[in-house]
Amino acid sequence: MHPSRIARRVRRGLAALVAAGAAATVVGTAGPASASTGGPPAGGDKVVCHSPRPGLAPALSHDIAAALQGRRGTSAVALYDRHSGTSCEFRARTPFDSASVVKVTVLGALLRQAEEAHRTLTPHEVALTTAMITKSDNASTDALWHQVGAAGVQRFLDLAGMRHTVPGPGGAWGLTQITAADQLTLMRLLTSDNAVLGPASRDYALDLMQRVAPDQRWGVPAGAPDSATVHVKNGWLPRAEKGWRVHSVGSFTGSGNDYAMAVLSTGSDTMQHGVATVEAAARVIHRDLTARGT
Repeated sequence: MHPSRIARRVRRGLAALVAAGAAATVVGTAGPASASTGGPPAGGDKVVCHSPRPGLAPALSHDIAAALQGRRGTSAVALYDRHSGTSCEFRARTPFDSASVVKVTVLGALLRQAEEAHRTLTPHEVALTTAMITKSDNASTDALWHQVGAAGVQRFLDLAGMRHTVPGPGGAWGLTQITAADQLTLMRLLTSDNAVLGPASRDYALDLMQRVAPDQRWGVPAGAPDSATVHVKNGWLPRAEKGWRVHSVGSFTGSGNDYAMAVLSTGSDTMQHGVATVEAAARVIHRDLTARGT
């Protein structure tokens, strides 16, 4: 979509929005009728799934554990499926360096500030946010991180209920500490009515995540059903300690799909190994959810 068309779309939606000061109440799923704990992939931690759908929780917990069994490093998974009321967690509150997945949070904070100021995004902001999400452009992220400011990022985290996310120091947005659980909270926020981001802001964010460059559409889209509209953001960062951080978060909507997942990893010796770890978990999640009719 051309930036001018995006700007018009945001202008139409945001013009009527009024700033909401209350914290978000994120829409959850119905209480689970069954729970299952899979075998530990590593370190004694277990995959815990809940679902009212017979057989789904044990299948997911077993298959996610098997997919991660023996993989180098540390990984974490969180997922929900609204239609079946299913959720899973594995090390979902373990902190990881964010790398570029924090860019969705930066976008959310900017959109929240625009709503509070009763304004639309400027053409310059449209250009920066488009490059930041669709191309994972770091210079654009630097500019927006400083524009939004530490207080703006923290306000958005507080309103969104992302209580275990800690912004990186100074300009080091890639060292923001994130958890799989908080990333899933953000996916819920973008795909349901809430008091933090209005419909136009959510549509704008999801549209950018849908238009991520083809060479960056790895990770959680692996194994997604053809019927699903895929919204994704990935992050990758090598560091001297604990090797590569490779993460992928996304939501899957349309044609009866309404689910999301976050898969985080650290400790891979190559980026390719980290991608393979993320995609191994994603494939079994898509398979199990779609096989049982999400």
